This record gives sequence, C-alpha cells and structure tokens, in this order.
Amino acid sequence: MTVSMPEMQALDDMSEDQVLDFAGARAEAARRAEVDLLRAAYHWSVLHSAERLDPAETGKPGREQARRLGGDGVPEVSEFAAAELGARIGRSPYAAARLMADAQDLHHRHPQLWARVRAMEVRASYARHVTAKTRDLSLAQAAYVDAAVAESADGRIPWPRFEALVEAKVAQAAPEVAREKEQRAATARFAKKLRGEAHGMASFLIRADVATIDQIEAAVTAAAQHLAQTLPDAEHLPTDDDRRVHALLLMAHPGAEPDTKLPDLLPEVQLHVHTYRHPDGEGIARVEGHGPVTEDWVRNLLGPRARFTVRPVLDLAGQAPVDAYEIPDRHRQAVHLMTPADTFPYASCTTRTKQVDHTVPHARGGVTGVGNYGPMTIPHHRIKTHGRWQVQQPYPGLYLWRDPHGAFYLVDHTGTRRLPRETLDQGPPERHRPAHVIEIWHSPIELGLECAA
Repeated sequence: MTVSMPEMQALDDMSEDQVLDFAGARAEAARRAEVDLLRAAYHWSVLHSAERLDPAETGKPGREQARRLGGDGVPEVSEFAAAELGARIGRSPYAAARLMADAQDLHHRHPQLWARVRAMEVRASYARHVTAKTRDLSLAQAAYVDAAVAESADGRIPWPRFEALVEAKVAQAAPEVAREKEQRAATARFAKKLRGEAHGMASFLIRADVATIDQIEAAVTAAAQHLAQTLPDAEHLPTDDDRRVHALLLMAHPGAEPDTKLPDLLPEVQLHVHTYRHPDGEGIARVEGHGPVTEDWVRNLLGPRARFTVRPVLDLAGQAPVDAYEIPDRHRQAVHLMTPADTFPYASCTTRTKQVDHTVPHARGGVTGVGNYGPMTIPHHRIKTHGRWQVQQPYPGLYLWRDPHGAFYLVDHTGTRRLPRETLDQGPPERHRPAHVIEIWHSPIELGLECAA
C-alpha cells in the first residue's frame, strides 16, 4: 500500500483521508510483522533441531531435552530454545514455545494456510487458531482440515462462524478424536473456585452433566424458598440471591439450623492481606491469590467475621544469612514479599510454590541470604542452571539477566525490560542506583494480615 503523505508527517496535520491511509498502512505493517515473526520462529526451530543436543548430556538430571512442540510430523527441537526467543520478543518461554509450535505446524502440516498467510491473504491469528485446534490430529487429518478451511480463513466470514467451521472440520477429519473428547468431557466433573474475579468477589463453579446440575438447581431453589418462608425478616438474607447462597451453605452443613450465621457455616481458612501506607489515609490492600481491594472492604467484609494476626513490616535488610544451603522459612517469606513473581524474564507466576534459587550457587560461595535468592518455577530454574543463561543480583530484588546471545534483561518488582547495550556501558540508570533501590526496598508499610475467616 502506498501512503499519500510524507512518512513522518504529524497526524495533527493530516486530512481524514490521510489519517485513514496512515491507519491502513500501519495495520498492514502489523500484519506483515506477524507473518515475519512466524517465519522467524520457524527458522529458530530449524536452528535448534534436537540433533544439536549431546546425548551424553540429555541423560543427566535437569539437562535440556528434545521436545516436540507441534503436532504429528513436526521435528523435535531443543527445549530451552523457546526461552531465548521469548525473551528477545518480550514473551514468556511458554508463549514463545506456542509460537514456535504454530510456525512448525503451518510449515509442515498446513501448507495451504501457510501459503495464504505469506501472501497476506490470511491473518496469522486465524491460521494459529487452526494449528491450535488440530494439534492432536495426525498429519493426514491436519491436511484435511487445512484444505477445508484455507479458503474461508481470509476473513470472508465473521470470526464466530470461522470458529464453528474449524470445529466442524476437525470433527469430520477425526471422528474418533471428537468422540474421545466427548468422553473426556463427560467425565470432567469439577467443583472449583474460578480465577479472574475482582473487587473482593469470587465465584465457585460446579461442572457436571445437565441432569445433575438441574437437580442441584432445584435443591437450592427449594431451600432458598424455605428460608424466605421461615426467616422473612432476616437482616443477613435481604435478597433471593443471598438466600440461595445461604441455602447452598446449609446444604453443605446438614446439621445447621436455617438461622445459623454465615461465619459459623464456613471452615477456617487463611487469607494473606497486605496493606500499604497511603498519603491520603485511605489506601488499597492486596489479597494474595485475588488482587486489590479497598481497606474499606477489609473493614466491612472481613472485619465482622475474621480474626486478624497483624504482622508488621518484615525487616528485609535485617534477615541475617545462614551458613547452610537450606533456606529458612523467614527468608522465604522475605523473598516472597520483596519478589512475589518469577524472576525469569517475562515470566508470570506469582504463587508461593515457586522454587527459591541461589542466584550465585551455594557451591560456588553464594550466601544463603536475602540478596542471593531468586524465586522461579521449575522449568525456568532448569534453564538458569543448565541453559547458558547468566544472572546477577546487584541489589536485592533486582536481577540482571544475560541470554546466551548477549542480550541483557532487567527484572525487578515492576516487570522486565530489555537493556540497550549503551545503558550497560554507562552504568545503571538513575532509577536503579543503590539509594533508590534501598528506598523502594524499605518504604512500603506492609502489614501481613493473616485472616482466619
């Protein structure tokens, strides 16, 4: 597409037609960039063929293994390759592995789609949807879907219809796979808390066959109606939804009386609530595993029904090292407060189940103390140990990574940034010099309110 205005012309000076031309050109450039990224991901997988791995090393614990990222007919690659690609493009190793898998599948299993993607006739996102939905199919079955959907993948039908088309062609290509998925779905019963809720609320989902769900619905409805009849003026049950929730809790405690208060129906659990100093007085707290809530929510919702153990700010600087490899619990708590997320570049895990790694290995003189710890998931810990990555922790909670190809990444409490080489030549930026790091380290007034509710 030819843009009818100077490349650097300010948007404020453009006419309506010029703005539209500019937007169209940038949209096409973005689509071309997505195609180029797939091409690069495929070539990266070729460069990191499993054949380059040393068989004598792969048999040792924790060493890099060969992995097939794509579907049937796709060559295996060295598993740590995704971490290097992901860091360079600002994505997690998992996301980069999915990109490599999609690129390999398009090249080896979906030649018609791949030809149309390269010709800019099909969006990369449409093609990647097909590869994801056909990954469990054989090479021949994937080819059937490729031929069946390639023509319609160019946006001529809306996205919901395209999703339905792909689903139908996958089922036609592999009826036995569709049957197996139905069977797995029939047995995939669960009752669990959902993620992604906010503002102090959460949801609990029960998945079962429709007959079972209808029975649960009828039982909850009947119990809620009974509460409305027996406790019409109950202050804690003002609405039908409140009565339905209460009815479900009563069903979980068969011996409880209908007027039993909510806290008495629930088992004891622990919540970790972190509060921070706020200049205006009213601040925001953080509930681990949930997210931010107002302090007003803590007072009004947790206050009447929880017992609080108030733990003042943990003195991170005062955590004395120990002369041992094993990490004390107080150090693990300090590390979690200072560095709650996985410290590998662009990683996302924030649970307390991560491994705590010695940045400088204990066997090479690294201390067992705050300032030499880095929480990571097992795959990232293995990459750090055996994947030719290097990491230093110049200040506690600040991690400087170097990938095997010489690129640098800074990871701290704000996330990951790639550092230009000139930044390293000039020394650390002002915002990362020791005084500021110490200020960040000590300033939050963090109360670990461990609520027994």
